[in-house]
Amino acid sequence: AAITLADGNYTIEVGFEGGSGKSHVLTPCTLKVENGAATATIVWSSQKYDYMLVDGEKYLPTNTEGNSTFEIPVAALDTPLDVVGDTVAMSTPHEIEYTLTFTLK
Repeated sequence: AAITLADGNYTIEVGFEGGSGKSHVLTPCTLKVENGAATATIVWSSQKYDYMLVDGEKYLPTNTEGNSTFEIPVAALDTPLDVVGDTVAMSTPHEIEYTLTFTLK
């Protein structure tokens, strides 16, 4: 479902699939809607993510301390969103594919 929420901040659940099971994103998260565009604040369970790719766009962390945090666009609720997280937790950086699904409860 396309984002049809009024401007404001919402608390939404994040479904998470993919990866090795060692990392995950925290749920719920904050969804900010402004002028019909939605942005989710994604917080990883690790501080080792240096970027995310969403629809071919690269997003850098919004923080310098603590777990890696990103603000990414969300085009629709209840629809799987394929993303890539690049982790530097291993000997060399690895891009790992994940699927996030945002649900307003």
